[in-house]
Amino acid sequence: MVTIQICIGSACHLKGSYKVINCLQDEINARDLADRVAIKPTFCLGECAHAVSVRFEGEDEVHSVSPDSASDFFNEQVLSRLG
Repeated sequence: MVTIQICIGSACHLKGSYKVINCLQDEINARDLADRVAIKPTFCLGECAHAVSVRFEGEDEVHSVSPDSASDFFNEQVLSRLG
């Protein structure tokens, strides 16, 4: 299971965290991956200047994802973790 943590704190909220969540959820549903990929809203990941902050559970790297780049992020980062 790949778990994606997405910050919904103030800075990330203002930069579109809920749009990122919706876009990633759409990607998951379109590929029928609900049993393999989970989205977990969370608060501050400590990278407010680079909002929207996204991290894979169990990893340290925080990615900066915008609503416009969410599909690319899914294709490049999420799918590669599924093997």
